[in-house]
Amino acid sequence: MGNGDEDRKEVRDKLVGIIENIDDEISLEDLNDDKMLKDQLDLDSMDALDIIMEVRKEYGINIPETDYPFFGTMNSSIDYILKRTQPK
Repeated sequence: MGNGDEDRKEVRDKLVGIIENIDDEISLEDLNDDKMLKDQLDLDSMDALDIIMEVRKEYGINIPETDYPFFGTMNSSIDYILKRTQPK
């Protein structure tokens, strides 16, 4: 991955793709990255779980159930993924 801004954009783009694959009728044009995704996108718990499962596959990371709340907003999701995928 590149610098911080490029990394964030890359992860965001992948997340948008994952969400669109789960529900292709969702409009992500006006998405506020700081607001709860489930409220903005009318996601149910199965949709949210599908997103987390796809993130696991895409990035090859284990996401324990206790970490699911980190996927509440786009920004918190990006932060979580970057934290788990960046070299230490």
